[in-house]
Amino acid sequence: MTEWNDDDLDRIGGAEELQVASQRPDGTLRPYVTIWGVRVGDGIYVRSAYGAGNPWFRRAKAAGTGRVRAGGVERDITFAEAAPGVHGEIDNAYHAKYDRYGPAIVGSVVGAKAAPVTVRLVPR
Repeated sequence: MTEWNDDDLDRIGGAEELQVASQRPDGTLRPYVTIWGVRVGDGIYVRSAYGAGNPWFRRAKAAGTGRVRAGGVERDITFAEAAPGVHGEIDNAYHAKYDRYGPAIVGSVVGAKAAPVTVRLVPR
């Protein structure tokens, strides 16, 4: 499994928004979706604000691969599971980065309901 370099982690993790696209079976990319994402340690994580039924999330999970654009970085990725023990740190990172938008908005991507819809973006 490939890892992010420090510059990519800083740039993607520092970007206000990320754009992700899942890959179709024929190898083409679906349209990009703009979402929030955070860096925790050496990982980049995104969560589905509207649960497991959100179309981008369902497509990403089904495809397993795609692409991310953020902070001037564009990379092919794998949509991977997040380790169970990292969810508290991900919550903290979302709060630190996005709390200024208010609890109703940030509340959609933190807490116990957000853990099952968390994806780690792994570079390919």
